[in-house]
Amino acid sequence: MASVHESLYFNPMMTNGVVHANVFGIKEWVTPYKIAVLVLLNEMGRTGEGAISLMERRRLNLLLLPLLQGPDITLSKLYKLIEDSCPQLANSVQIRIKLMAEGELKDMEQFFDDLSDSFSGTEPEVHKTSVVGLFLRHMILAYSKLSFSQVYKLYTALQRYFQYGEKKTVEDADMELTSREEGERKMEKEELDVSVREEEVSCSGPLSQKQAEFFLSQQAALLKNDETKALTPAALQKELNNLLKFNPDFAEAHYLSYLNNLRVQDVFSSTHSLLHYFDRLILTGGESKSNGEEGYGRSLRYAALNLAALHCRFGHYQQAELALQEAIRIAQESNDHVCLQHCLSWLYVLGQKRADSYVLLEHSVKKAVHFGLPRAFAGKTANKLMDALKDSDLLHWKHSLSELIDISIAQKTAIWRLYGRSTMALQQAQMLLSMNSLESVNAGVQQNNTESFAVALCHLAELHAEQGCFAAASEVLKHLKERFPPNTQHAQLWMLCDQKIQFDRAMNDGKYHLADSLVTGITALNGIEGVYRKAVVLQAQNQMSEAHKLLQKLLTYCQKLKNTEMVISVLLSVAELYWRSSSPTIAMPVLLHALALSKEYRLQYLASETVLNLAFAQLILGIPEQALSLLHMAIEPILADGAILDKGRAMFLVAKCQVASAASYDPPKKAEALEAAIENLNEAKNYFAKVDCKERIRDVVYFQARLYHTLGKTQERNRCAMLFRQLHQELPSHGVPLINHL
Repeated sequence: MASVHESLYFNPMMTNGVVHANVFGIKEWVTPYKIAVLVLLNEMGRTGEGAISLMERRRLNLLLLPLLQGPDITLSKLYKLIEDSCPQLANSVQIRIKLMAEGELKDMEQFFDDLSDSFSGTEPEVHKTSVVGLFLRHMILAYSKLSFSQVYKLYTALQRYFQYGEKKTVEDADMELTSREEGERKMEKEELDVSVREEEVSCSGPLSQKQAEFFLSQQAALLKNDETKALTPAALQKELNNLLKFNPDFAEAHYLSYLNNLRVQDVFSSTHSLLHYFDRLILTGGESKSNGEEGYGRSLRYAALNLAALHCRFGHYQQAELALQEAIRIAQESNDHVCLQHCLSWLYVLGQKRADSYVLLEHSVKKAVHFGLPRAFAGKTANKLMDALKDSDLLHWKHSLSELIDISIAQKTAIWRLYGRSTMALQQAQMLLSMNSLESVNAGVQQNNTESFAVALCHLAELHAEQGCFAAASEVLKHLKERFPPNTQHAQLWMLCDQKIQFDRAMNDGKYHLADSLVTGITALNGIEGVYRKAVVLQAQNQMSEAHKLLQKLLTYCQKLKNTEMVISVLLSVAELYWRSSSPTIAMPVLLHALALSKEYRLQYLASETVLNLAFAQLILGIPEQALSLLHMAIEPILADGAILDKGRAMFLVAKCQVASAASYDPPKKAEALEAAIENLNEAKNYFAKVDCKERIRDVVYFQARLYHTLGKTQERNRCAMLFRQLHQELPSHGVPLINHL
């Protein structure tokens, strides 16, 4: 089919296979598919009002627009679409096309002559200025301009189109009959339907200007909103290459090729397409002025800025910095402050490894305020930060900027988690997932497959896993895998989330070898997170010196990057290394440093966890009363918003402090304190059981057995001792006193 179209319409503009004119100068041309659509329109006009029901006519009207704007499809597919809307009309169209294709050339000539009658009379069937009327007039005009040889080739192409469509119709009917007899072949038919759907565009010949624009806008919207419904990267690239073969100066096709190559992380092809997009944007007269805000300089500086962002995405920071310097130079020459502000933001991203990165950020904030662009805060209280986001949200809702609304809600979800307010984070994530989009898209296209929704779903999975709801977390991850397949651009988000949840479960279960095997995958997706979890595994395996070296290197690196959250986590792990090595006095300054950072940046949950560690260090140092008073300060946020594991650790520590404080009590008061400690141990054991943390359950039942023995409760002591023995035989031993493990 493609060769027929090339010989019909493109040879006059080609020399030695090179296009010398913009083929989209021809607005429309006649193809066999468009003849079939014309037959459908003609039959709709000839059919009386009572022959087609109101619902059938409504379905046909909804079908017409994609048929007129979309690319050519096979005849069998067209029959199927018409039959779904109106079976009676589908039979009439099939008979009419068959008579024309199996008849003579004069039948096609007569058909086009009769099309003009649709506009005649006082009440014409079609208005000239309507969508259908314009399409009919374009087709009549394009057909009248064809020479006799081109008309003959068009009729030959119509015959081939009809023969191929009849063959596919028979094959589909046979397959449907066979599938009814054998249920096992149902999947094979679905796979065939998918392959045909992707081939329809490629085998349909060159597209008209409207068809190409519709195809590009449709695929771009699908890549943005629902990537799973877009063509596969290979099929889309094949079609884009077909478009660019006939019109290499089609700038929008180059940009869609750039987006498509980003899906498969092809740095060379994406860079190539991006540069061609900006080159063609100037060559095709996309920017008519030679200077000023809308001139060629604007394309050049934004081309350099986009190139810098592309290199930054792939981790090529040196190339990104060179491109950014070029963008800054051109923007300064043009006095483009908005472009300079974007450059400044990217300069901060690239300069995170330098010591002056926060100077750049502060300068960026001042400029953002001056030009009314989004602002950023570091170490501000939650109310001030939310007030700043609220001001931006007002503008987003006022102008119905649904994508920015989604991003803002996803940011709030991450911010509340950073502050340690899991309930608020859960509320924001649920609000994002339940809200309806303000942006109208095609039917069947979800507005939920953006990065914001991926981030929100990942937060939901992690929040459920923290509360021991692993089945719910698995369902969320399953949904993420279906919505964002591994080859999509946001798949890395759920991959990292899945690996982290599996790692935490393996550590809770004492399967350190399994956790160690997951570190490689986490490191590939997030280097800092992978190194930190490697140190956690080494620490659990009692490889203290190796863990300490790794944590010190990571601490220096994170301090350089100003990654405060990870710095605090590393400091807590270093402190744990010290007290497990019987050096609690050395751990105290480290914990105080972590507490100071947590307070400075208002990270309430990390501050509570640090206080928990301080209380444990004081317990080891022999001052349980002061440790218990510290716990009363920290335990409320942990019980309100903490993970199940942290709740269990907090209650276990409370019981330890109660037992240590009761050593100097009178016998009646001591017995009462031990009973209270046993109750807290039962609560801690319930928390640990929810996350299947057998190692900590073993520590709890050991402690309970000792307390029951002190109270003289032999039966309860024996029950706890038996459970401890079972778990101790199943799990490896720490090699350190149980009381030195928080």
